[in-house]
This record gives sequence, structure tokens and C-alpha cells, in this order.
Amino acid sequence: MKTAEFFNKFKSRYLWGNLAAMALTVVALAFGAKIGIDVYTHHGESIPVPNIVHKTFDSAESELDNLGLKIVVTDTGYVKRLPAGCILEQSPAPGERVKSGHVIYVTINSASSPTISLPDVIDNSSLREAMAKLTAMGFKLGQPKFIPGEKDWVYGIQCNGHSVVAGDKVPVDVPLIILVGNGMRSETDSVDYIDPASNDTEAPIETGGGDEDEFEEVTAPPVEEHSTPTRPEEEKKDKKEKSEPSKNQP
Repeated sequence: MKTAEFFNKFKSRYLWGNLAAMALTVVALAFGAKIGIDVYTHHGESIPVPNIVHKTFDSAESELDNLGLKIVVTDTGYVKRLPAGCILEQSPAPGERVKSGHVIYVTINSASSPTISLPDVIDNSSLREAMAKLTAMGFKLGQPKFIPGEKDWVYGIQCNGHSVVAGDKVPVDVPLIILVGNGMRSETDSVDYIDPASNDTEAPIETGGGDEDEFEEVTAPPVEEHSTPTRPEEEKKDKKEKSEPSKNQP
């Protein structure tokens, strides 16, 4: 092909017509895609989210459906003063603007208080450790009850006046009473003691396989008696009495 013939091809109306058709097709596809995306995503449309907190689930669902919004329950809670099934929380918050078809996530009130398994704190921790662990898990605690035992040691837990143990399902809204030692001995504890007065009556303890120990009796040396000196008058009288019988003899 000669150079002149090659350049003459670009002067063909057929070639330029095809190129123009292709360009129009690309523009049309792009414009159509944009319109389709806007329709699908509701571009430029916004709906204010209504406040559905403390409303029943049925009424909230009906209200959102009229606005073109959806509702999905993601969690449950428990508030004793509110009826079961009412909305406790919602997301997005009231007043925010969303597009049609947006999902509103809610938390509803449970019909009964949730229960949690009691952890192993009985006879396994101090009062401070037990209170910290139970509070972190969401339990409510009442005033501890002190009983005879080791000081600040947990001996039991009561719920509604009944004793509970580790693993029991306990309502989180009922206060737990911790039974803790007060550092004093119980009156029922038996104590062995020895009466000192009874030691004299006990039998002697035998040692050495039953052999009796021999003891030698040791007597104290005799005490010398000292005569009491007499007075001179008494000595003279004695001598006179002794000499009188000899004079009366024949």
C-alpha cells in the first residue's frame, strides 16, 4: 500500500462515522450508569430518622416502614419500669438524615431480667476480690453480711434469701449478699482445753516401756538438841536437893 492510499483511508466517511458511533455509545453507557447508580443509591435523597426510643417494636416498625426505612433488632436489655418489647436504644440517632431503605438498628427491652452464671468466688477469694469480680460482670451487690470465720474471707453468697453456688444462673438486677467472716470463732466450734486443777488426780505417765523408776529415799541429818542454860538460883536449888537425902540416911 502506498503512502497516499494510507492517508486517503482517514478521509473516508465510513471510518469517521464508525468512530463517532463508538464515542456516542461510550458516552451513553457512562451517562446511563450514572443515572442507574443514582437511582439505586437514592442520590440526593435524605430522610430524617425519627425518635422511636421507648416506643413498642410494632409501632416503631410501622412508622419506619411508612418512611421507607427498615428496622433490625441487634440486642436486648432490661429496664424493670418499662414494658417488654419497647425500644431502649436506636442507631442512627434521632435527627440524622439517611437514604431510603436504610436500616435502623435497635435494642429492645426483655420480658425478664437477664441472668449470668455466678463465678467461683465462694471460699476462694477475699471480700475485695469477690466484690470487684462480681461488679465487673454486672451483678448488683448489697451490704455484706458478717458471720463467724476468718476475717474478710468469703464463705457464701445469698440471692433473694437463698444460698447460691458457682455456676447458678442469677438475675443481674437482684442484689447479692456476700457472707464474709468477721474474724471471730463460732460458738459451736469445739475447743479442747486442760483444767489445771485436774492435773493432780491424773495417773502418772509411764515411760520406758512400763518399767518403774526406783527412787532412793534420802533423810535429813538429825538435828542436835541444845540444852537451855539454867539460871544460877536454879542450879543452887538442884544441888541442895541432891545433898539433903544423904544427910538423913542412918
